[in-house]
Amino acid sequence: MVPYGPVTLTPLTTITVDERDVRVTLHTAHDGIEFVGRLFFAESGWTNNGIPDRSNLPGRSIDDVLAMARGLRAEELAQRFRRANAEKRRYHGLRQITLEVLSKVRYMNQVGVSMRTGLLDADAAHQEMELTEAQMLTLVRQMKHLAGVEG
Repeated sequence: MVPYGPVTLTPLTTITVDERDVRVTLHTAHDGIEFVGRLFFAESGWTNNGIPDRSNLPGRSIDDVLAMARGLRAEELAQRFRRANAEKRRYHGLRQITLEVLSKVRYMNQVGVSMRTGLLDADAAHQEMELTEAQMLTLVRQMKHLAGVEG
């Protein structure tokens, strides 16, 4: 969801899931077409927004989205919390390498644009591209060792 306006945060309730108190908050914004809400779950003691539910709650107005969220039973909220908790990011090593590869792709594009606009000569750009490509290949070779490894 890419909000076009301000995000409205609405505390909904606190539920107990597996003997843990979980705060449920609705984040609602307009995406240019409709209002879209997303539930966030935070265990007691957490100071951040918590983990987001995978599903969106769409509506024609903030009130429609809020009514849909308030219509969810405690059992449904608990199911959504368990799903969100099970699906949160666990493969941090692979994620970090992926971000590094993406950074190299952006750098390579920056070098190409600099060369085509005359800010960098062709030989220097070629050298940078070769070096960056080698670094990317090294990162890609490391990925298979981190695939499926949690933590």
